[in-house]
Amino acid sequence: MQHQKVVKLAVPTPLRRTFDYLYTGAAPVTGGRVEVPFGRQSLVATVLSSDTTTDIPLNKLKHIKRIIDSKPLLPDSIFKLIRFSANYYQHPIGEVFSSCLPTLLKKGEAAELEPEWQWRLTLAGEQAIPTLRKNAVKQQQLFQLCQEHSGLIDEPLLSQHDFTPSYLKTFEEKGWLVKETKDTHSIYEPSPDYEQKLELNAEQAAAVETISPHLGSFKGFLIDGVTGSGKTEIYMQLIEQTLRNKKQVLLLVPEIGLTPQTVKRIERRFNVPIAMLHSGLTDKQRLNIWLKARQGQLSIIIGTRSALFTPLAEPGLIIVDEEHDLSYKQQDGFRYSARDLAIVRAQYEDLPVVLGSATPSMESLHNVKQGKLALLRLTKRAGEAKPPHIKVLDVRQRHLNQGLSQPLIDAMRQHLELGQQCMIFLNRRGFAPTLMCHECGWIADCQRCDRHMTYHQRFKRLHCHHCDKQVFTPKRCPECQSPQLNPVGLGTERLEEALKALFPEHTVARVDRDSTRRKDSMQDIVQAIKNDDIDILIGTQMLAKGHHFPKLSLVGVVDTDGCLFSADFRATERTAQLLTQVAGRAGRSKGMKGEVVIQSHHPDHPLLVNLFTQDYQTLSDKVLQEREEALLPPFAAMAIFRAEANTLEMPMTFLNEVKQQLNHTQLTVFGPFPAPMPKRAGKMRAQLMVQHSQRKVLQQALTPITPSLEQLPSSRKVRWSIDVDPQEVF
Repeated sequence: MQHQKVVKLAVPTPLRRTFDYLYTGAAPVTGGRVEVPFGRQSLVATVLSSDTTTDIPLNKLKHIKRIIDSKPLLPDSIFKLIRFSANYYQHPIGEVFSSCLPTLLKKGEAAELEPEWQWRLTLAGEQAIPTLRKNAVKQQQLFQLCQEHSGLIDEPLLSQHDFTPSYLKTFEEKGWLVKETKDTHSIYEPSPDYEQKLELNAEQAAAVETISPHLGSFKGFLIDGVTGSGKTEIYMQLIEQTLRNKKQVLLLVPEIGLTPQTVKRIERRFNVPIAMLHSGLTDKQRLNIWLKARQGQLSIIIGTRSALFTPLAEPGLIIVDEEHDLSYKQQDGFRYSARDLAIVRAQYEDLPVVLGSATPSMESLHNVKQGKLALLRLTKRAGEAKPPHIKVLDVRQRHLNQGLSQPLIDAMRQHLELGQQCMIFLNRRGFAPTLMCHECGWIADCQRCDRHMTYHQRFKRLHCHHCDKQVFTPKRCPECQSPQLNPVGLGTERLEEALKALFPEHTVARVDRDSTRRKDSMQDIVQAIKNDDIDILIGTQMLAKGHHFPKLSLVGVVDTDGCLFSADFRATERTAQLLTQVAGRAGRSKGMKGEVVIQSHHPDHPLLVNLFTQDYQTLSDKVLQEREEALLPPFAAMAIFRAEANTLEMPMTFLNEVKQQLNHTQLTVFGPFPAPMPKRAGKMRAQLMVQHSQRKVLQQALTPITPSLEQLPSSRKVRWSIDVDPQEVF
């Protein structure tokens, strides 16, 4: 009889603990996956250690069902990073491992790369092209595609042009196309035939020279460069050096909208295999990219937040673009910060990490002052482009046409007459923030949240942007049956309607989450702007970062007042970042005079005065000073316990019990109190905030307490979570 041994596993469950199982025969490999029985189901778990000891009687332990991997699935550095993340963010380790893997690996599929196929045009195929019928449009397109790509087409190219591999079967049978496996390239050098690198100015050259010697060792850098200062060109030259060293690059961007144009720019520059990782991929595509990166078959991986955990065979450089962006922090489930973990990963893999932003976060600026990051400043726009002229326009007592003042309309006319483009910024999608009855004052509120429902005229719907509830717009008031239901306030849809009426001879395009739902719609709009097919652009914060529109000369900010008065201590920082980024879209080309008009009913608000009479750097120094005096992050480490249930009483009871446990620690505890939006998606919410001046003390207090909270009777009546280093306090 074989001797039974114990293996310690990270099982994907909401419980903050590891689980022991028995195995016989060969030991499961640490870092590999196994399938185990858990309750009535089978789960795929990760092996943390095998041949270990246990405190549980062996007769109470279950046996693992099967070993999935014969080799570790993850390199040591990623395995270590995931374990660190679970501990630091106080999240169940099994869920962390599971959330860092592609979906198909979580389901227990083999971690093997399937062969990739390509189709080669044969001589018979070439001879058949002139004989194709003129009205066989789809066939003509297919063979034209073959000719444009040296007689070779692959699956990504087919899907890009709306063809499926099954459509090619007929041509394979006729002998016009031959199906064959595609050679997968490993890393190779950039080709001299591709787009040439740009001439660097003195500041850019100094930044590259400072970072270059550290390729091959850990060092953190923060590039603080004004909008349009050429941070991307610095990234490009560092990427080129990394590729020449036969190493891989991981480039993180905040949003999917920014990935296609970044990919295009990098593809034009480097003749190497590049992949894009984002939520729009199929499970199969994501797994293939993950496996290729792990095997070293991809040189550059560009992705959003989750791409951080992609294993690389030869990691050489990590870049985090727009490092200040809120998108890098996961807001539910495993609440990690990809920016912060990028620094930890770089440390584990002994390579440089470069953070870049025109408006760096207070955390990164604080890390510079502590010597954890080296600061590189770019104060000039690249290519002789001048910074825009910024004007704060007092709109008190002025007539507003759908939120637009006459001076802003006049300024738009001037720029449009010069053949330039204008962008109007309003961070509120939909037609109007709500609907109101003129007779009785009824307001369209969401029944599941403490918020109004947004009116979308195009779909004739009311939509809650917090819980996603949608209903058709009523024809009459539910209270008094009056048909006089009027939209109240301004949204991007309403603004689009107003601008089309004001400038009928010009093309207007709206960019928000509603207008860019269709696949590739964002890329199409960006391309249309660059092709000069659009004159006036209306956008939310999706347009505020990373985009370079050469002919855009005027930016108008319609309603900034809502951002100026917020209870969140980060409001000043966020508003300053948003306004600086939006303003930075104007006048980015050489010889173009950029102008920014910011409408406000509070033109003398300290934020607007400070931001546009000084600069973001001076403002950030003041904000850091205020945070230090108030002992707020980054000068204190913070965590928030959140809980929700059907009534407010249950979350408050649970959080009071949490508070009793925390009272024995050195932490400062605030609350519990109802969340600023107490009701959301039908649940009542409350929160408890804890902080300490030292991160280490906070962690030491939370680590033993958090697992014990699962044992509290009240914890079973609520849904609760802990958010370490929260980015949204309210």
